Amino acid sequence: MKPFMNADFLLPDDCSRRLFHDYAAAMPIIDYHCHLPPVDIASNAGFKNLAHAWLGGDHYKWRAMRSNGVLEADITGHEPDYATFLAWARTVPRLVGNPLYHWTHLELQRYFGIQEALTEKTAPAIWETCNAQLSSAEFGARSLLMRMKVRAVGTTDDPADSLEHHIAYAAVRQPGETVMVPSYRPDRALAVDDLSVWQSYLQRLGAAADVVIDSYPALIRALDARHQTFHDLGARASDHGLTAPFASFAPEATVQSIFARMLQGQAPTPEESNIFKTAVLLEVGRMNARRGWAMQLHLAAVRNLNGAMFGKLGPDTGYDAVNDEQIASKLAAFMDALQRDGLLPKTILYSLNPNDLEVLGTVMGCFQDGSSPGKVQMGSAWWFNDHIEGMRRQMVSLGNLGLLSRFVGMLTDSRSFLSFPRHEYFRRILCGLVGGWMEAGEIPPDFDTFGAMVQDISFNNAKNYFAIPGVND
Repeated sequence: MKPFMNADFLLPDDCSRRLFHDYAAAMPIIDYHCHLPPVDIASNAGFKNLAHAWLGGDHYKWRAMRSNGVLEADITGHEPDYATFLAWARTVPRLVGNPLYHWTHLELQRYFGIQEALTEKTAPAIWETCNAQLSSAEFGARSLLMRMKVRAVGTTDDPADSLEHHIAYAAVRQPGETVMVPSYRPDRALAVDDLSVWQSYLQRLGAAADVVIDSYPALIRALDARHQTFHDLGARASDHGLTAPFASFAPEATVQSIFARMLQGQAPTPEESNIFKTAVLLEVGRMNARRGWAMQLHLAAVRNLNGAMFGKLGPDTGYDAVNDEQIASKLAAFMDALQRDGLLPKTILYSLNPNDLEVLGTVMGCFQDGSSPGKVQMGSAWWFNDHIEGMRRQMVSLGNLGLLSRFVGMLTDSRSFLSFPRHEYFRRILCGLVGGWMEAGEIPPDFDTFGAMVQDISFNNAKNYFAIPGVND
């Protein structure tokens, strides 16, 4: 019997262990897509207690507690406190088979030095031990990032955001400290299902860009002005949350007419909505290409399915699911439109539906152009898929259909400063996969070559792909 989650956790053989311990483990991290609050990094925020640090805003954990029969009043019904933590401690032993079980214990080990399993019985002592450490300066937001060797984070930001916290942090960051850059997420500019909300958003965006948005060209000027501002602050990626790709093309005069009617409060037809969204996304793709950015398309999430709870708690609270809409033809048509203009940017394709992996792997192969290694990427196993089998399946599919060696690797997609052991989890799975191929004689035991490959996937590929300013200082 192996010890519980020891140093060789998820490393079943000698080759896997050597690849992880000698090559992957010490590599820094670029977390190019996360949802960390920029204000917390800029202010070096501390945490009131373990419940705040661990459970506040974490809808992965909320969803698990609900499944365990925990009442909402003990999850989101009050400030995170010991009662919330105890509800989580009672849930953890029920999580066997869920990646949250492993993440929970990796986080206890790596941040707090706690090796024992979290249960209702161990909860009081773990609560006291962790809270004592959280009160120290070593547990400020920046210190936690530095402890995990996080070289850079890409937060998720709206074009209308002031970016004041990015500006403030850039002014005080010292060489060698974690770089924080914004990522450009213009989803609200496309959200025309509620025109009153959309019209209010255009006013915010126009104020941020110093542009009166009274026409479609003015909208694009505003988005481009903010894109430049983001670029000046180190942004090198846009991010888009799409249920499915858009590929409804029309002349610009048609788009301008649709925009004008929407600005006057006339609801678009579904086809007009798709025409508008396609046009705006194409323009952002062109901006990305001109400034050398990557475009991240997060596909196949259907959101806020529980209407009653959405009304009470709002978005990002654990009521989303996998969409099953077909994506191949529209995704290819969208990318082809950019390619025909010579303005297809570096692109990362994610799908929440694991059945889409072969679609992504084959579509991306049609748009590689030799301009940069792995220009079009299959994104890492994301959200509901970032478990052992999901990560293995994504990497095997990428290896079958593309170049695993050029993969830009893991991201947390997280709101928590305690989530960075997920990169270690990914690296262990990666080394187990590649080491298993060595053990089976499917690849040679060439550790110089394949050790370098796992280092590239762990860090170097993302560093080179995004080229975030300041990462090498």
